Amino acid sequence: MNSVDLKFFQAVVRANSIGGAAGVLHTVQSNVTARIKSLEEEIGAPLFHRSRRGVTLTATGIQLVPYAERVGELLDEAKRVVTDHGTPSGLLRIGSMETTAALRLPPILIRYAEEYPEVDVLVEASPTEQLVSEVVARKLDGAFVSGPIAHPELQSLSIIEEELVVISSPRVHELTDLKALAASPALKVLAFRSGCSYRRRMDTFLAACGVTNVRWMELGTMDGIIGCVAAGVGVAMLPRGVVQAAAADGRVITHQLPDNLRSAPTVFVTRSDEYLSAALQTFMAVASEVHSRPQPTRPEPVRQLQQA
Repeated sequence: MNSVDLKFFQAVVRANSIGGAAGVLHTVQSNVTARIKSLEEEIGAPLFHRSRRGVTLTATGIQLVPYAERVGELLDEAKRVVTDHGTPSGLLRIGSMETTAALRLPPILIRYAEEYPEVDVLVEASPTEQLVSEVVARKLDGAFVSGPIAHPELQSLSIIEEELVVISSPRVHELTDLKALAASPALKVLAFRSGCSYRRRMDTFLAACGVTNVRWMELGTMDGIIGCVAAGVGVAMLPRGVVQAAAADGRVITHQLPDNLRSAPTVFVTRSDEYLSAALQTFMAVASEVHSRPQPTRPEPVRQLQQA
């Protein structure tokens, strides 16, 4: 059994066919068939059930999958280690919450690009839950997520503490107004798609206020959420920093949350067992340094929001 055979095995598993694997590996079907047959002979059991519709794993094949994946990951890591000579370069795959991507990421990327021009940074914006899964699966090198994160395969670096606020149109002045609107089907709660940590906090807050029949409206962008709130479509929970401009312009009003829901730490997570390349280490250092400095703020109207 060698790494090449396992690579062919993985390709067949992912493509669910010999022909599909051959296309991915840029070889002929007979070569893939020969590799799989050799692997099956060495193991002493078939790895796939073959049919006209393709292939499916046998019980033995299912057992082999995680080991083949682990070998592939170790080889990829070994390649990164031996080719990483301490100079940041190559591709860096970073994930970020939408709010962090809009507010906190730009100054990091500007400075990082100036200091390390040989690194190509690919950024994916998604909810915290999805980002955590992708870092665990090694699809991302690291991600900015809402903490705290307790996961046995991850380690966290604290970046910044966000203050969450509820935002509404200027017509909603007090909590009593919000509760009255909640009894009407006219009120919607605007949020990012499922898996957003701020959405879970909003659900907790509304339940504590006696608002249980929540009608959610999912939007894919922060600007979309703020615009709909300003238009009176509904309310939302977001970091104060991303709504300061809209609040200062009078388009929305911010309502202060109770202490137990107000603070939301943003952390940068990486795999605890993963080799941290020079590119990733320097990115984390820049992120920490950029946000260790005081951030400028703009004055805005504030409403105190207390739970009943």
